[in-house]
Amino acid sequence: MSAKKILFLVGDFAEDYEVMVPFQALTMVGHVVHAVCPNKKAGEKIKTAIHDFEGDQTYTEKPGHNFVLNASFAEVKAGAYDALMIAGGRAPEYLRLDNRLIAIVRSFAAEKKPIAAICHAAQILAAADVIRGRRVSGYAACAPEVRLAGGEYVETPPDGAIRHGNLVTGFAWPAHPQFLALFLEVLGTRILL
Repeated sequence: MSAKKILFLVGDFAEDYEVMVPFQALTMVGHVVHAVCPNKKAGEKIKTAIHDFEGDQTYTEKPGHNFVLNASFAEVKAGAYDALMIAGGRAPEYLRLDNRLIAIVRSFAAEKKPIAAICHAAQILAAADVIRGRRVSGYAACAPEVRLAGGEYVETPPDGAIRHGNLVTGFAWPAHPQFLALFLEVLGTRILL
């Protein structure tokens, strides 16, 4: 397996598990992951939030960990990366307003590079207009945006994820086992047991 260079888009109040788990898992198997956030530099932190499903009509939110970025958003050159990952949580609400971030997402889609987006990251895919005609999962509250952007929203259980070509999407952090397995498949990563 050759190591891939992955750009990881995160932001303040991204879901804690959706930042920590993919970053650590992808790094563990040998990939290089650069976590970036608009208007922040390597060494700066984002605050994460823990979203849990506790029987209410929507998820609850609690403070998460601080996560240290290891690359600077201003220095990102999309062409230097093999794949893109986007964390969910509340961060996509405001990240999708950043024109450069949207241009970066569009460039990965135009080059048909692997893209993985979980939970509310579907909001960024919709804002970038890169899901027209694509099957997309994500947090159920994002279904209207996916449909308005011309995507086919696929209902999955909370632990579900899907793949449509180079695009891997998942409902939320409970989907990590399937979500990460599908992304590793798209990356061509084989783990032998």
